[in-house]
Amino acid sequence: MFAGHYAVGFAATKTPVQLPLWVWFVAVQWLDILFMSLVLLGVEKMRITEGFTESNDLDLYYMPFTHGLVGALIMSAVFAVLVAAVFKAGRRPVAFMVVALASFSHWLLDLVMHTPDMPLLGDDSTKLGLGLWDHFAIGLVLELVLLAAATWLYTRAVPLNERGRVLVWGFFALLVALHLYVQLGSTPTSPDAVAASGLAGYIVVAALAGWVERRAVARPTP
Repeated sequence: MFAGHYAVGFAATKTPVQLPLWVWFVAVQWLDILFMSLVLLGVEKMRITEGFTESNDLDLYYMPFTHGLVGALIMSAVFAVLVAAVFKAGRRPVAFMVVALASFSHWLLDLVMHTPDMPLLGDDSTKLGLGLWDHFAIGLVLELVLLAAATWLYTRAVPLNERGRVLVWGFFALLVALHLYVQLGSTPTSPDAVAASGLAGYIVVAALAGWVERRAVARPTP
């Protein structure tokens, strides 16, 4: 899942926790950011298998620390701690829980999309995954509908300036284009290439979220 995770990022701005949009965009991809980093370090692993699912060629066969249930819960709490250390708004107990839940939403959405590759405990435990990646059209529609609904919610949750709506929906269009590229473009030739391009993509999208928010949201007049 790609676009669906960012739907949660947009929707999180509707919560009472006032954090920059880019923080929410990092939160919802935090587990994948860690996964791609661990792949590059040789700790977690994936392989490229042509036709592995209808949606992609990635066999994510070893990721107990980031996509195991226990590991995902711990890593989500770690992200909430990092946010609390940097942002005053993240230090209240309720804020901590909301940020951790936004991060853990990645695991919940992946549960719907992945083949059974997400372990409950260690890698030798029962693995979960409902396998929507094997139903390309359904998965694509679901993710884009979620992203469109959440983008609309964002435009209702924040005060936008005159060009704000155009910027936000332009950002939505870019996310859709990136999602289609991820789904339909050629798969990189190696796991390290997948991990490196994935990390770069997450950084660029989060940076763009911050740029859009700075230019789209109306500032209160003094």
